Amino acid sequence: MTHQTDYTLPAELVDQGLNGIPELLRILINQAMQAERSRYLQAGDYERTEERRGHANGYKPKTIRTRVGEVTFSVPQVREGGFYPSALEKGLRSERALVMALAEMYVQGVSTRKVKTITEELCGTEISAMQVSRATAQLDEVLQEWRERPLGEIRYLFLDARYEKVREAGQIRDAAVLVASGISPCGERQVCGVSVSLSEHEIHWKAFLQSLKDRGLKGVELVTSDSHAGLGAARRAVLGSVPWQRCQFHLQQNASSYLPKVSMRIEAASDIRSMFSAPDRDTAEEFLRTAIQKYAVSAPRLSIWMEENLAEGFTVFDFPIEDRRTIRTTNSLERINKEIKRRTRVVGVFPNEGSCLRLVSAILMEKSEEWQTGKYYCAGKSSSC
Repeated sequence: MTHQTDYTLPAELVDQGLNGIPELLRILINQAMQAERSRYLQAGDYERTEERRGHANGYKPKTIRTRVGEVTFSVPQVREGGFYPSALEKGLRSERALVMALAEMYVQGVSTRKVKTITEELCGTEISAMQVSRATAQLDEVLQEWRERPLGEIRYLFLDARYEKVREAGQIRDAAVLVASGISPCGERQVCGVSVSLSEHEIHWKAFLQSLKDRGLKGVELVTSDSHAGLGAARRAVLGSVPWQRCQFHLQQNASSYLPKVSMRIEAASDIRSMFSAPDRDTAEEFLRTAIQKYAVSAPRLSIWMEENLAEGFTVFDFPIEDRRTIRTTNSLERINKEIKRRTRVVGVFPNEGSCLRLVSAILMEKSEEWQTGKYYCAGKSSSC
């Protein structure tokens, strides 16, 4: 009879994409196989006991095609032979349940007690809390290595932020999740970085942008973002010489807050759209002057807001026309944020900053790897590409 366990995690989460984390699958089953070998030998690594049944003899790589792609496991060997870990076969037979367990590890902040229980159920072998912690540490090393990998030349840089609930000293607080993506001169797009922190907005943004530069970010010709709290001052401090394009999509959304009547939304949106779709900056500025005068009486708050803000969305006119559609908004990052939200909403409240960073990093690492399979666009690419 097949033993089934209620993991409390909706099965549809697996179908929605949480199964795209083969590295965690490899780490968890490798740890289970190591534990099984120690149990078989009746001795741990380098341990001398009277009950020892044999001697460890390194590992043999074995690549298996799984539902999450090809994964290469390190199968532990015994010098005297006669041992083969059942954890590998049992884990793969229960792959769907195992993937759900991996998802559970992410969304619960990798509780060693929970993972220990789940691993024993799936792989049929006992595993200590220390071994679970070791597997978690290995996973964190993989994610940290990805977050700290060197960057190169990025022509267009996109910045965005979202917020997740995190428990801190018994209180539930909003942690800012900062994400940066970019497009290289050759048209390749990538996720450049991510940071999670409860610190003040400007301090967090400044540290994040500086970390990108410290990793080798260079050649940025334009930064596109919304007007996030603290970002402006941080951007000027770290990337002061780089032009800024305020996201046109968010500008158009913000305009509705300054209208006295809902019935005016369609007309106002059309006027703003005509500015952003203008063939050049001069035409856009002319449309803006006309709109400012048009709404001076019927919607004075909108008129003032237009004069103070809309020109920040015109920087894109200084760049090649074939690139403008791509660089005028942060829509590419908005799609990533929707994916993050879809995955994190089941958590509700993260137990700490680290667990939030772990899940978001894994999602972004997957997305960045997907992007590496092709080019976003090639308009205006350098001659060396």
